[in-house]
Amino acid sequence: MIFAGALLLAAPAAFGEGDLSRGTPVRIRVDLGKAGVAIHKAYPDKITVETGKLYKLTLYNPTKEPHYFTSPRFASKIWTFKVQVKSKIGEGSKILGKVRGAIEEVEVYAGQVLEWWFVPVSTGTFVARCRIRYKDQKSHAQKGERVTITIK
Repeated sequence: MIFAGALLLAAPAAFGEGDLSRGTPVRIRVDLGKAGVAIHKAYPDKITVETGKLYKLTLYNPTKEPHYFTSPRFASKIWTFKVQVKSKIGEGSKILGKVRGAIEEVEVYAGQVLEWWFVPVSTGTFVARCRIRYKDQKSHAQKGERVTITIK
């Protein structure tokens, strides 16, 4: 009985300490298109993250149309701390809203910014796609808008 009590008291130290939500995140920026260039391509189109680290993925849409960032499989392998909608990219930006909880898809409106704060908890390679379709029924992803995400 004394051993079990000692184990319970030591459990927090034995299984890890710290509050990842208060740490400094690793910053990654992905532009969903480029104004005046290929609007159906992400820049960069490949990112690599590591389990156990806090990331702030900034999704910026410099184009004149909305873009989605959809990957249920990726979302199932991370812990989302928060998603923030911001007024613009860079300094002086205001936070317009926050979402917490499980997220599988986000939409970034034309000219807007979204920050996805997360911690990867499992490894794998996943693809985030834009599901928006044109009149010809082809999606932005079919036209090349994809991001390959590798979690190590």
